[in-house]
Amino acid sequence: MPSLLKVLILAVVQGLAELLPVSSSAHVVVAEKLLGLDPSSPEMTLILVMLHTGTIFAVIVYFWSQWRLAYFTNAHALKRFVVRAAWATVLTGVVGYPIIEIIEHTAFKGHSKGEIEMLFSRLDLIAPALLAAGLLILFAGLRQRAAARRGAETARPDYERSIVLTGDNVTFSQAGWMGAIQGLCIPFRGFSRSGATISVGLLMSAARQRAERFSFALAVIITPLAIAREAERLLKASHAAALSGQSLNLHASVLAALLGMVFSFFAGLAALRWLSSWLEHGRWYLFGIYCLVASCAVFYLHHLGY
Repeated sequence: MPSLLKVLILAVVQGLAELLPVSSSAHVVVAEKLLGLDPSSPEMTLILVMLHTGTIFAVIVYFWSQWRLAYFTNAHALKRFVVRAAWATVLTGVVGYPIIEIIEHTAFKGHSKGEIEMLFSRLDLIAPALLAAGLLILFAGLRQRAAARRGAETARPDYERSIVLTGDNVTFSQAGWMGAIQGLCIPFRGFSRSGATISVGLLMSAARQRAERFSFALAVIITPLAIAREAERLLKASHAAALSGQSLNLHASVLAALLGMVFSFFAGLAALRWLSSWLEHGRWYLFGIYCLVASCAVFYLHHLGY
């Protein structure tokens, strides 16, 4: 069982990185390696499930008032949102699932799914994904900044508030592109989901707040599936241990996992305020620069043998 201090460190890393456009999986994997933890152990799986739960509650609490005004004011607004969210989620599956299948049956043929997940945690695979995410965020951020300087950006605070109150949403095309890029993020740890979806929304001329709130609405839809996947891994590990005559004592990890969930919740709220502020003030490109620097750091850690 990891110490309480290590769990709290992971909770802060998860809470911040999950909701900032810098890839939580990359940061959590690196943190686990530096802390000497085994990501595949049942105890770590339990903790990861709880940390994901904490961050998804942070998303719901932070965006609920915006979603209520934008998506649930009337039947028409709700229908527009449901259609776009469903379309984006379908495209996520259409893009992401075949890539996972291709990787499993070609590059990693003969490995179990658990082994494949560990291979995806390799730093030499995470670093280029961080690099790609950084370039996308940087390009979208610089383009947004240039548009604002030219006076081409029309989304001002009063206008954005009217968007929320009228229940306006991203367009069907914008939702589709955001869903498709989200599917590309799923197989590649290090390719930030929030960074990619918001950046693509910006590149497709979606207003900042529209792209942000729709991106995190998609997160609420798909994150429970990721949590269920981790929970399934935990159940399989417990079942395998029982068949081999061993017993997994996860009770000692429950308290640490619950405390980690609380910390990841508050870290997630802080991260969302940070993200919204930088997005609103034209600093989105700085997250891209961070990802590029992080990619170099991950490459170096891989060179050191982590």
